[in-house]
Amino acid sequence: MGSQAIQGNLWGQRPQDWGQIQEQTGLAGYNHVLQNIPINKSTSLLDIGCGTGYFCKMAAHNGATVTGIDASEALIAEAKQRVPKATFQTGEMEELPYADNTFDVVTGFNSFQYAAQTQNALAEAYRVLKPGGKLAAMIWGDKQDCEAATYLKAVGSLLPPPPPGAPGPFALSEDEQLQKIVTQAGFKNIQTTDIPGTWQYPDAETAIRGLISAGPVARAIQNTSYQQVYDTIAEAIKPYTQPNGQVVYHNKFRIVIAEK
Repeated sequence: MGSQAIQGNLWGQRPQDWGQIQEQTGLAGYNHVLQNIPINKSTSLLDIGCGTGYFCKMAAHNGATVTGIDASEALIAEAKQRVPKATFQTGEMEELPYADNTFDVVTGFNSFQYAAQTQNALAEAYRVLKPGGKLAAMIWGDKQDCEAATYLKAVGSLLPPPPPGAPGPFALSEDEQLQKIVTQAGFKNIQTTDIPGTWQYPDAETAIRGLISAGPVARAIQNTSYQQVYDTIAEAIKPYTQPNGQVVYHNKFRIVIAEK
């Protein structure tokens, strides 16, 4: 079993808040990929863990033929509305429903770390890429460079104890784990870049709505209660609330670009 059975339900709890507030926090990463990989009218692109299609819309605007896959039916429903001309479906990233050598570009923004086995997910990304095709994978940077790690820690305190050896949100960031797995999958010409990724919300209530829409928070709510999670996040954002009421987290994203 891959990740879909678990992750689909968790990430589909608040699809509108995810799509309208939280998904755009990856904008710096989306722009980096568009600036460093040719994506145009001749490009067939697959976005793995596409969410509500924020990056898919940007790629489609560049002329690409876009396909998106996600574990959550609720997020896919939003994506279909956002990018009507793209092709979307629910599915398992460790068993992609596409033929070998189908896509010019495969992307995954904060998605591969949610695979049950990241090695399997990257092997599938390699399989569906055409020879010479490009992979772009974005994850968190180092924990000490991510202020949002404090929010993740607060939410983590409300989760049930993980099984022994279970990876945390920064597991792929430590000791170049993502790069090692990408290499093991057969990719070459691997380039790694850390870029600033600021999360900026106009007010505390919007910040809480965005932060609470993430999949791990849904699990925390299941384990405790909505009110306890809400109160915990409200407390966690206080150090990052500016005098004007905005909530700002300064983070870093790590983006790995590689070639089949």
